[in-house]
Amino acid sequence: MEILGASLRICVDDLDTAIPFYERLAGGRALRFERGGVRVAAVGSFLLMSGPEAELEVLRKVAATIAVKDVDEAHRLLADLGARIIAGPVETPAGRNLLAMHPDGSLFEYVDHRG
Repeated sequence: MEILGASLRICVDDLDTAIPFYERLAGGRALRFERGGVRVAAVGSFLLMSGPEAELEVLRKVAATIAVKDVDEAHRLLADLGARIIAGPVETPAGRNLLAMHPDGSLFEYVDHRG
């Protein structure tokens, strides 16, 4: 499995207020999308999320988002290594993802950017 990078997940009260800070910090423009009632902005290595508290409570449990070359390959390797696949792979506005709980109990999102 080829890991391409990781994003820090940050839940914010007001996405529109938070974005300018992170755009200047990361030196780039935010890619915005919405999923399941949660508004998301990807800015450099930061993944900002805002929405209903019930949704954010679940999202806060995910330690990080790991970008991989191929989610299917990640799925196979994670399962072989004893990770529990919680959800996915599924299509998202930004590619495909899955949620996996590692044997130590850590929860991670794995994403690829294939359309």
